[in-house]
Amino acid sequence: MKPTYCFGAPHRRDLLKATLSSAALGLVTGAASAQQMWPARPIRWILGFAPGGAGDITARLLAPRLHNLLGQPVLIENRPSAGGIVAAEAVARAEPDGHILLLVTSTSPTAAAFYRALPFDTERDFAPVGMISTFGHALLAAANAPWRNLAEVIAAAKARPGSVNLGSISVGTAQHFAAERFKLMAGIRAETITYRSTPDLLNAIATGDVHLGFETLPPVIGQIGPGGRVKALAISSEERFPALMDIPTVMEAGLPGYVAESWNGIQAPARTPGAVVQRLNRELNHLLALPDIRDRLLTLGLVPQPSDPRALQERLSRETAIYRRVMEEAGIAQQ
Repeated sequence: MKPTYCFGAPHRRDLLKATLSSAALGLVTGAASAQQMWPARPIRWILGFAPGGAGDITARLLAPRLHNLLGQPVLIENRPSAGGIVAAEAVARAEPDGHILLLVTSTSPTAAAFYRALPFDTERDFAPVGMISTFGHALLAAANAPWRNLAEVIAAAKARPGSVNLGSISVGTAQHFAAERFKLMAGIRAETITYRSTPDLLNAIATGDVHLGFETLPPVIGQIGPGGRVKALAISSEERFPALMDIPTVMEAGLPGYVAESWNGIQAPARTPGAVVQRLNRELNHLLALPDIRDRLLTLGLVPQPSDPRALQERLSRETAIYRRVMEEAGIAQQ
């Protein structure tokens, strides 16, 4: 008997293959479609602080270049309130279609550590796009302070516990945590005095009201050269800052293992299409590699930091854990 061939009813395995192939094609087509259609309108870039700071200048430097690359305007919206929490909440609750972004900064992991509850989850409610820059903290003393280097400050603090005090801005900031971590790692006992603003802190340092101040590099880079009221004993980043190569890192200056960096980057709402995130990341990294962008950021005290989305997420998770540990060891109460 001749075998019977049935052409009208495909085998179940063939049906499964066809179904999987169609699904895969649909995913590829959907991703390509999302990338081709985006952006369909202007992109809103939300900043959690007032105009004029390093983060604001950075965003306004990049926004017109992103406009050229993406074909839609990138509109800066400053929402200064509650340490950036209001801005972050607005983005966390926004439609995840790639038309709203957040300039995320070091305030994200500090807030996650410092506050008992936030109206969003700093990690799960956002899609990381990529890093923009990092910037170390300058460890400052008055220009006429007796200490020539950081090792002498640590030695003096150990010789007479409580005789040296530290200054930073606002409790719960990256600068405050940097000061507390410094005390823990140096093994010294010292009072930390916080100030409402950078000018207040710098005045306290210059007049000797505080002996060693911690502030991010961008707002003080123009004041630590010859003739300034303050001097930098060290920079807290892992490597020396390119424009201040004569100033050692904290590790070089006498405290091995100490690194404290602030940073900024871009996040989108969670569930933003992966194709959109990847396109944004690619264009952002392209801009950060341009010589004029790099030079401008370095002038501001920022080190360009191209990355993939995962690097931003890993930094956020790692620093949140570090700040929580600092709070516990330093006895800082959550708010």
